[in-house]
Formats: sequence, C-alpha cells, structure tokens
Amino acid sequence: MTEISNSGPIADWHALVREQGDAGLCAGLAARMRERHLTFGGRLLCPFLRPFFLDPGDEGRIKRAAETLWRLGERLAVAAAADEGLMAELGLSEAEMALARIDPRYRVTSTAARADAFLLPDSLEFAEYNAESPAGPGYSQRLAELFDGEPLMDRFRERFDVRYYTPITHLLDALLESYQDWGGARNLPRIAIVDWREVPTWSEFELLRDAFADAGIAAEICDPRDLVFDGRTLTANGTAVDLVYRRVLINDIVARPDECRALIEAYRHGAICMANSLRCKIPHKKAFFAVLTDDRFSHLFDPSDLAAVAAHVPWTRVVRETGTTRDGQALDLPDYLRRNRDRFVLKPNDEYGGTGVTLGWETGEGAWDEAIARALREADRGWVAQERISIRRETFPICEAGGIVERDMLVDFAPYLFRGRVAGFLTRLSASGLANVTSGGGQVPAFIVESRRR
Repeated sequence: MTEISNSGPIADWHALVREQGDAGLCAGLAARMRERHLTFGGRLLCPFLRPFFLDPGDEGRIKRAAETLWRLGERLAVAAAADEGLMAELGLSEAEMALARIDPRYRVTSTAARADAFLLPDSLEFAEYNAESPAGPGYSQRLAELFDGEPLMDRFRERFDVRYYTPITHLLDALLESYQDWGGARNLPRIAIVDWREVPTWSEFELLRDAFADAGIAAEICDPRDLVFDGRTLTANGTAVDLVYRRVLINDIVARPDECRALIEAYRHGAICMANSLRCKIPHKKAFFAVLTDDRFSHLFDPSDLAAVAAHVPWTRVVRETGTTRDGQALDLPDYLRRNRDRFVLKPNDEYGGTGVTLGWETGEGAWDEAIARALREADRGWVAQERISIRRETFPICEAGGIVERDMLVDFAPYLFRGRVAGFLTRLSASGLANVTSGGGQVPAFIVESRRR
C-alpha cells in the first residue's frame, strides 16, 4: 500500500475546501448531481469534494501500458477464435464458445474496454481487464464537467492548468468506426443502447442517448425483451436500428436466451453491427492474465509486449490441481498458494462488482485454505489466483451527515480504451480493499493538472 503525500495540488485543493467548506457546499453539489442524473441505483455517484489529480507524465505512461493491454486482448481474441483449446484454457463455457463462433463481420473485438489499475508514482499495475462493455463513461464525463464548473475549480485554476477527457465523444466515435468496419452504409446509423430496464446504470444510458442526439445520432434505450427481429430488420421500441451498443452482459445472454433471442438472431444474420462483439468474452475472462503471464503462451506475443506484461500485469494462474512454473521453477500451485496467503487474491474467472473475491492478506489461514478448496472443487466454473499488487491511498474530503470530513481512501484508477485509444478514466474510491460502485464505493472525476508557469 502506498500513501500519496497531500502536497502540491492536493494540499491547495483541500485548503480551498476548508476555506469555503460548509453545509451549503455539500448540498449544492448534491443537488447539481441529481439535476444531471448522476446517480447509480438512486444514490449519488460522488459524495467526495475533490477530483483525482494526475500529471502529464502519469498520463503518458498510462496510455502506453493500457493501449498495449488492449492490443494484446485483441490478439488473443483472434488466436482463440481459431483455437477452441485456447478458449477452453481461458474458461469459456460451451454456450460462450458458441456465441464467440458467430462472425461479427468486423475486426475489432472490444470497441469499448476498460483496464482497472492502481497508479503509483513508480508503478502502474492492472488488476483486471473489462473487455465486455464497461459502465461509466457517461458518468465520468458528466462528473468532470460538473466539477469543472464549480467555484472551487475557478479558484484552483488561479495556480494550476486543468483539463479532462470527454469519453462520451470518444465512445460515439468508436461505435461509428466499428459500424463502418462492419460495412454500415448509413452516415447516421440508428443506435440501440440495450440492457435490462432494471439495471442501476439506466440513468447513464439516458445521458448517452441525449449526448448522441446532440451529435446528430438518434439512439433508443431498449430492454432485450422489447427487441423484435423479423429476419431482416431489428427494431427497438418500434424503431429500426443498425448499430447495437450492447450493455447487456454475455452472462445474462447465456442465462436468459429466450429473452435475448431477437438480439442474437439479428447479430447472427448480420442485420446489425454489435459493439462489443460476442468474442469480447475471450479477453474479458480473468484467465486472460494467466495466459499473458504463462510461458506456455509466450509465442502468441512479441518480446516488447511481454516486457510490458512483466511490468504491468500481476502473475496469475487458473486454480487447478496441476503443476505450473514460475521463473523457470516447477511448483505445485495449490500448495504454493497455501504457503503464500499474504501474496495472493482468489477471484472467480468471470464475475462483476467484486463478487466472490477473497483477499489472502485479509483472510485467516483456515478460511484461505477453504477458499482454495472451493476453487478446486469448482474448477468447471473457474477461479484464478492473482499476485497481490501495490495499491494507492489518498485523503479525500467527503460529505457526511456531520459535515465535511477527510477520509483515507483506496483509489482504483481505470482508463477507458475505445478501439485501442485511451479516452478517459473511471476513478473509484473505497475505504475497503475492493473499489467498485456496485459494492458501495464512490466515483470521482479525473483531471490532468500542471502548475501554471509564472
């Protein structure tokens, strides 16, 4: 764990909060968030009073590492689509393999992806790679715009140059690029944003729909159950669509095939461009990192890419009753995990929101042994063991019932990658070892900050 010094821009911002901080500051920010639909399942996204700050040097190394990871995910998707043994190694089920076999009719697997990471002054390590359809780009941009317009930011700009990314714009550009790759002929394709109407991110879909409309692109938000495919045309809420921005998860498509039948049949018949394609499950599996860090698969990647893996991807293995190697040394994996509890985390191969994660260093010996035993019993489901990585903690002012207080928070920093280009950031804060909005964490916008030249 690395504590970041509260100096420089952070110290200046905190001083401004203390100078201006009162109950009205929290109430005003909360009201403006609700006005802009910046809620997740009805609660405010951001109870914090400071953005996350990074400098241009951070920005450059994030781009290099994250864009390399996206490229490796695309390369693995191509290799595994032609090798069912590799798909099985990654832990795809038969149903997921069947979906991955459908030709998406364009080359990019993950139009939208996100690399969840911990950024430190001397390191950048990835915890996971969300290659499917990551939430949050709309929230991230609108939160940044909100903070950018606050009086606190006006005062802060007296000493610092500040800028932020606009992921909504880049997301739409990436969707349109994928549509053109697919062979789309319309200058203004009709988009459907598709997910269950019960999801807590519905308010984000509304932000995206409105932003797309402002850019001249009509979009419908539609539940998969309300889609209709007549053999030639897919309609959403009665409107024919060309491009599906798929936010419904492949896990749900597999679990609820009848309710997703129209969507899948339209995709199978090439009636729509779907982003992300159903091959995105290949690099989305957490076993992706096991492939990247296992010498058995090094032939799939270039030496320069493997150097980036060594620098940024933690050693990972699928938990099985088999031997493996590390640094050229043979080892028994279950025994190695038992003896190194403080160095590893166990995760389901394909879950969201921190579900099922066991942090060895926060777990007693008996509970850790049982977690390993469970992973071995559930080998068909798939579990991975991943080496512990260094995390970042910072102090943030937060609005609580008693007023404004400063709390030490874990900072999870996740760059968005739209068709391989860093296009913004999701920054989540948590007081615990898991940082995600689903499990109760909060979100802040990210700004690139430089001292003004005098």
